[in-house]
Amino acid sequence: MRAIILIAKRELAAYLRTMSGYVIGAVMLALIGIFFVSQAMTVEARSSHVLGFFFQDAQACTAGAAVFLSMRLFAEEHQLGTLPLLYSSAVRDYQMVLGKFLAAFAFLALFLIASVYMPALILVNGKVSIGHIAAGYFGLLLMGSGVLAIGTLGSALARSQVVAVIASAAMVVVLYTLVWVSGKVEHPVNEIISGLAYYPHFSAFESGLIHLRDVVYYLTVTYLALFAATRVVEARRWR
Repeated sequence: MRAIILIAKRELAAYLRTMSGYVIGAVMLALIGIFFVSQAMTVEARSSHVLGFFFQDAQACTAGAAVFLSMRLFAEEHQLGTLPLLYSSAVRDYQMVLGKFLAAFAFLALFLIASVYMPALILVNGKVSIGHIAAGYFGLLLMGSGVLAIGTLGSALARSQVVAVIASAAMVVVLYTLVWVSGKVEHPVNEIISGLAYYPHFSAFESGLIHLRDVVYYLTVTYLALFAATRVVEARRWR
């Protein structure tokens, strides 16, 4: 556990020292703010619906930010030639992967917290519950963790950050488009494919609801992606 914390601190410090992480987070917040003003604030609907629109836009921006935040985790180590130093240390592969992932997750969570003022405006000027806001942000964190884990896998597979972004984005897009594919196939295959689609599991969080199946889905995606990333790192260590 100590090794995981040390790696997480090292990676988080790297995010805080470089401008790239701040730029990605700032772009995410700017886009969420633009969508909030141009769509949510101009929609003539109940406050709960406006809050739902906010979370709908926020999840797309969070997914995009997670892909770009995760690109540096292993790909940058490849580019700088520092990965062999990690391989030669006493750190185990799963500790390396989990530590890097937790650092990216903490950095993403900081920027999500910075966006709380937007739903707070709805809370002050409308009629929504704190539980609705809490459920929405819980869903954003779960959804973001899944995309970050996929990005960690993409970064472990790639040797450059550009390739890492492309690989990670491709995997995320596939998961998002499964809901479209499910509408093109027959029953019961369509239900299976729809259950694997990424976005539909977030719709309940937009409405302030927390369903166990959605929580389990995002946690499963996170676990499987991190497990695959660990296997990739392990294979490259002994190559």
